[in-house]
Amino acid sequence: MLNHTDFTRELHGNRLVAIVRGSDPAAALRSVLALAQEGVRLIEISLTTPGAETVIAQAGKEAGPDAVIGAGTVVTRQDALRARDAGARWMVTPALDEGFEHAVTLGVPVLAGALTPTEAVAAMRSGAGAVKLFPASLGGPGYLRALRDPLPDIPFVPVGGVDAEAARAYFAAGAVAVGVGSPLLGDAPHGGDLTRLRARAREFLAVCATGDAA
Repeated sequence: MLNHTDFTRELHGNRLVAIVRGSDPAAALRSVLALAQEGVRLIEISLTTPGAETVIAQAGKEAGPDAVIGAGTVVTRQDALRARDAGARWMVTPALDEGFEHAVTLGVPVLAGALTPTEAVAAMRSGAGAVKLFPASLGGPGYLRALRDPLPDIPFVPVGGVDAEAARAYFAAGAVAVGVGSPLLGDAPHGGDLTRLRARAREFLAVCATGDAA
């Protein structure tokens, strides 16, 4: 596991969270390894992926020391325990739910799902390392900018419908990082094209390297 300081540093330094959610565990693992080979460090493997614990464990062994493997869609206490036991170094929750509470109890850095100002403040007060603004597509970059006016110290990571163009806009609005699923992964976690995945990974990494600083 990471400590909270290291997790925050990873978000600020890398600015991209790749979200792997697939229907085929072998394809999901291949996608993780391809992302890692392209230089994507923060890789979230959703627990909705069949065999997710095995994918997390294998990714931790095979992706190399530069990949920081986390578990996503942590909803329940059992999810948090499954992710911890599989070797997830950080966790992502869709809401301030039982999974969030137990991940914090386990001492695992958490990217906690929230949408409103009240939820975002509650997440940070309860031990989140950063706030997953979800679903970010509801309000877009303008909503993030409005949130940051009264809450400038909360590290927001927009997730949901973030393509490369939207990522640029979110960085300009003050995001510390973006979380990207299908606009990055495409069909790769379902057995699809890894070559295109690699190309999209390079595109997103370039955006994260050149986007406006949060």
